[in-house]
Amino acid sequence: MSHIRIAPELHLILEPMSGILAEEKDDVLEYSLDHISTLVEELDKISDDMMNSLGPDHPLLASFPGREKAAVTAGVWTNIFYGFIGGLILMFLFTVLMKIGGL
Repeated sequence: MSHIRIAPELHLILEPMSGILAEEKDDVLEYSLDHISTLVEELDKISDDMMNSLGPDHPLLASFPGREKAAVTAGVWTNIFYGFIGGLILMFLFTVLMKIGGL
């Protein structure tokens, strides 16, 4: 429950989060939101993980520790590879044009 019964014979309860002391009434419906708050905390972790997935330097929930910079490293090596391949293609086209065109 989310409240403490201070004096059951006087029907006094205390809500510990806000510190409010109140009279317990029979016509008030009580419902515990403790299990819902745990679900909300879980959804909050998931939404934070989705926001962290947009940046390459943030840790993710499903990744191993120490993998924060893995996307940055992979991006650098991919750009180096594609730059090398693109440079080779341009050099090949330039040499073919030199042979054919007589530049």
